[in-house]
Amino acid sequence: MSILLTPARIGGVEIKNRIVMPPMTTRLADDEGHVTDDTVAYYMARVRGGVGLITVEMASPERAGRHRRRELGIYDDRFLGGLTRLVDAIHDGGAKASIQLGHGGGHTRRDICGEMPVAPSAIPHSVYEITNETIVPEAMSRERIAEAIAAFARAGARAKAAGFDCVEIHAAHGYLISQFVTPFENRRTDEYGGALENRARFGLEVLRAVKAAVGTMPVIYRLSVDDYFPEGLGPEDGTQIATWAAEGEANALHIAAGHYRSLPSGERMIPPMAYPDATFLEYAADVKKRVGVPVIAVGRLGDPERATEAIASGKADFVALGRTLIADPEWVAKLARGEPARRCLACNTCVNEMRGGSQLRCVVNGAAGRERSFESAHPPANERIAVIGAGPAGLTYASLVASGNAVAVFERAKRAGGSFRYAGKAPLFQDVVANQESFDRYVRQLEAACAAKGVTFRYGIDVARSPELLAPFDRIVIATGAAYRFGLGPVATTLLDQGAGRWPLVSDILSAPSVRDWFYHRGRKPTGAVLQRLARSGQQIVVIGDALAAGKSRPAIASAFEAALNPRSR
Repeated sequence: MSILLTPARIGGVEIKNRIVMPPMTTRLADDEGHVTDDTVAYYMARVRGGVGLITVEMASPERAGRHRRRELGIYDDRFLGGLTRLVDAIHDGGAKASIQLGHGGGHTRRDICGEMPVAPSAIPHSVYEITNETIVPEAMSRERIAEAIAAFARAGARAKAAGFDCVEIHAAHGYLISQFVTPFENRRTDEYGGALENRARFGLEVLRAVKAAVGTMPVIYRLSVDDYFPEGLGPEDGTQIATWAAEGEANALHIAAGHYRSLPSGERMIPPMAYPDATFLEYAADVKKRVGVPVIAVGRLGDPERATEAIASGKADFVALGRTLIADPEWVAKLARGEPARRCLACNTCVNEMRGGSQLRCVVNGAAGRERSFESAHPPANERIAVIGAGPAGLTYASLVASGNAVAVFERAKRAGGSFRYAGKAPLFQDVVANQESFDRYVRQLEAACAAKGVTFRYGIDVARSPELLAPFDRIVIATGAAYRFGLGPVATTLLDQGAGRWPLVSDILSAPSVRDWFYHRGRKPTGAVLQRLARSGQQIVVIGDALAAGKSRPAIASAFEAALNPRSR
C-alpha cells in the first residue's frame, strides 16, 4: 500500500491518509456567507473521493476581514447551523474536517467587507476582486489588534462548536498575519514592528488565543516562508517563525510561499504550469528538520510519485492537494485502485476566474463547482459508442462513459491530443505562461485512464474516408474540433512547431487579447456539421467541444461532461 494511504495524526486527531485538501475560495456560499447545497456537494465530492482531511475555505474571524464576495462566514453565531451541517456531512462520508480562519487585513475593500479595512500600517494595497482598486487601510491601534485577536479566538470556538476536528490559522499569502511579518507592509515602531520577533508577535498571539479557545482541538498554522520580493519575508526568517509557531502550541505547520506582491507576480502563491512540480517542498523539508510537529507540504504535488517521495523521504508528513482535487475529486480513490487520475493543468483558471467574480470552475473537470448538476447523472448504458477525435473533449467523453459501454476512439492523427498538442507552444494559456509538458502529461493520463477502462483506440484513421467503420455503433460522438478559416491551420501549426510562440515580437502579438480571441473564436469554424452526414438510420449523433462551437478549452471539455453524464439534457 502506498505510504500516502497510511494514517497519521495531527494532535489527537487521526487522519485516515496523508492527503489534505487545502482551503480554496469557491464562491459557493450565499451572499451573506452561509453554507449552501452547492457548498456541501462540492466538498462531499472530495470526501467520497477519499481525502483524509478536508480544509474548508478561508473564513474571516470578523466582518472587516472578509476579502471576497460570497466568502464563507464564521464571524457570527448565525453561521453555525450551516457549518454544522457541512461538518456532519464530511464526517458521515468518513473524512475529518478543518476550517481556515483568515483575515484579509489590508487586502480587502470597504465595498467587499462593509467596513474600513485595517492593517499593521497604512500603506497602499492593490486589491483585485472583480475589479482592481488601490486602497489604503487604517493602521491598527493596540486596542484594534486586541479586538482582532479576540475575534480569532471566538471564531475558533465557533469552529469547535460546529464540530470541526481541526482549525487552521492563515498566516500566509499577504493577508493580515502575513502583513504583520512582512517588512514592507509593517512600518510600526511599537512592540508589533521592527525586529522579526516583534513582527511575528501578532500571529503567535492569535495562535495562543485560538489554542486557549479550542482546548484540545488541534490547531494548524499555515504560513508563507518566502514572500518572493526584496522587502518581503525571506526563507530564513520564515523558517524561524515556523519554529516559533511549533513552540507556541501549533499542532501542525502548513508550509507555503508567496505573497500578492511576489515577483514577477502574485501567481507564485499558486504556482502555474511554468513552475516545477513540488515547488515549495524543500521549504517544508527545511522546516521539518527543526520542529517536532507534523508538516504539511503544498504546491504542485499532484504527481503520485512526487507526493509519495515527499512523505517517504521524511520531507513532510502530509501533502495538500488543492487544484489537483478540483481537477479530479477521486484522486485518492484512484490511487488506491491503481488507476490514472485526471491531471490538473496548473493553468490557474480555478483561481483567476474566481477572482474575476465567477464561482469556482476548472478547465479539465466540467463538474467542478457544479456537482449538484451531476448528482442524478444518466450516462449511456450498454451501448456501442464511437468517439471521433482524440482531443481533450473526445478523450474526456470516452473516459466518462467507458464503464458499462463498448467505446472506440477514432483519430485521424497518429496520436492523441488534438489542439492540446499545440496549446503549450503558444505564449499563454488561460493567462499563464504555457508549458507543453503540462498538456502532454494531461493527455497521456487521460488516454491511459481510457485504456484502463477498456476503450480501444484506432489512430491514423479518417472515418470520413471509411464511414463503414462506424456502422456497428449505436452512438456516434463527434469531437473533431474546429478548423481555421482561410486555410490558415497549417500556417499556424508550422509557426508554433518552429517556436514562434516564444519569439519576442511574435509572442507579444499572440498574447494580445484581440489576437487570442481571433485564434480561439473568430478565426475558427466548427467541424461537426460536416461529419453528421456519416450517421446511418437509428444511430444517435452527439457533437461536442469545438466541433460544436469553436472556443476555449473549458467550455469544450464542459460540453463533454454534459453530453456524457446528462445526455437527456442535450
